[in-house]
Amino acid sequence: MLDSKPLLLETDFPPIARRHLSTVQVNLGYRCNQSCVHCHVDAGPKRREEMHADTMEQVLAFVERSGASTLDITGGAPELNAVFRPLVEGARALGVQVLDRCNLTILEEPDQADLAAFLAAHRVEIIASLPCYLEDNVDGQRGKGVFEASIRGLRRLNELGYGAEDADATGLRLSLVYNPVDAVLPPPQCTLEADYKRELWERYGVRFNRLLTLANMPIRRFGGWLLSTGRFDDYMRLLKDAHRHENLEAVMCRDLVSIDWQGYVYDCDFNQMLGLPLGSAGDGRPHVSELTDADGLTGAGIRVGEHCFGCTAGQGSSCGGALS
Repeated sequence: MLDSKPLLLETDFPPIARRHLSTVQVNLGYRCNQSCVHCHVDAGPKRREEMHADTMEQVLAFVERSGASTLDITGGAPELNAVFRPLVEGARALGVQVLDRCNLTILEEPDQADLAAFLAAHRVEIIASLPCYLEDNVDGQRGKGVFEASIRGLRRLNELGYGAEDADATGLRLSLVYNPVDAVLPPPQCTLEADYKRELWERYGVRFNRLLTLANMPIRRFGGWLLSTGRFDDYMRLLKDAHRHENLEAVMCRDLVSIDWQGYVYDCDFNQMLGLPLGSAGDGRPHVSELTDADGLTGAGIRVGEHCFGCTAGQGSSCGGALS
């Protein structure tokens, strides 16, 4: 696979600094039951990297001493990791909101029959990837049968109360995630959300609370695809031409740290995948066990590169969807 990293390091992206930490995002590893074209972590069934219990305990200890209000769990398919459920239970015991970035088909894995019930019992907010409401588009990006399995997963979650209008009160919030299937920016989030809600309800009787639109980042698997098809320069030009300075106020890295499966800390999930350590200087590779609290992070510079334009282009893009 062609590597886009060398083309991203030199940048004129504006300098930005951290605010107070509110979210700890942790990647439990790269093992997944899917292999998606756009995946920026190169996840798949053959990956074996995954977090161990001692690192999970260090993550929980940092969450507690940092005062963060949200734990955002991702992967791979994070639910495949043995520490996933203890991590959820530990965070909820601390009174922390937990987000699970779920691919929906994981709910049908043979050893995950009780996963949906576990998530509901612990009031875990589910952020589920579904790149389209049309079967052909989803299966083309993720593999044959993925769409039907995803719909079955959504119906199961709806049966447990996920996606209802009172989700803010029950804690059973269900968000879907859209990624473009090509080298383009996502359409307006509010417009596409209305389309998703109408089509999924009318076609399949499925409901959800929010749609999050994410731009594809020019790194790892998607970056390699851009290079191999000769579209990297055009895509970067698209991102930079669409840059909006006001989106800098809302980019996720200002309030978040990203921790990899070994416990090393980065400014965001994308920097993690590029191996760019926490901080603008990029010296060393800090470990979560070395961070005493969040106070030392506030005001610190954030490591930026050309890929950061993917977060500020157009309506903006973050783990929480559009920024404006």
